[in-house]
Amino acid sequence: MSEKIWNIYLSGEIHSDWREKIADGIAAASLPVRLTGPNTVHSDSDDCAVAIFGQEANKYWHDHKGALLNSVRTRTHIRAADIVVVRFGEKFKQWNAAFDAGYAAALGTPTITLHPPEHDHALKEVDANAAAMARTPEQVVQALAYVITGAMPS
Repeated sequence: MSEKIWNIYLSGEIHSDWREKIADGIAAASLPVRLTGPNTVHSDSDDCAVAIFGQEANKYWHDHKGALLNSVRTRTHIRAADIVVVRFGEKFKQWNAAFDAGYAAALGTPTITLHPPEHDHALKEVDANAAAMARTPEQVVQALAYVITGAMPS
């Protein structure tokens, strides 16, 4: 097995346990992986900048300050990533996930998209730029295992 520690950035929806399923699968497969991602506590992500730099009377500036601060984390982790996994969930439009996929593509970082079949048409351009497209977290883990160790699914 490679001695390299792979940096995998997990982008996208924050309302399900897909990140935990991938982390558990990586641990079970003993893959040399370090997972990073956005702050997945929605209120913390929204309120980080006003908690640090002061309140804003206007909601636009409240959100804008938070987006700027969160972008430091996002850009830094995506630039450091060997692979970016981008999850598009069922309930919400993840504009940020689409942006992350585009940013990774611009950097030349391989991307694996993860989404249900009903999003295929809407995400056709995103998928066309991805190295792989998965339907389940388990498929993501199998793809990572193959890329990292050459192991085929059992």
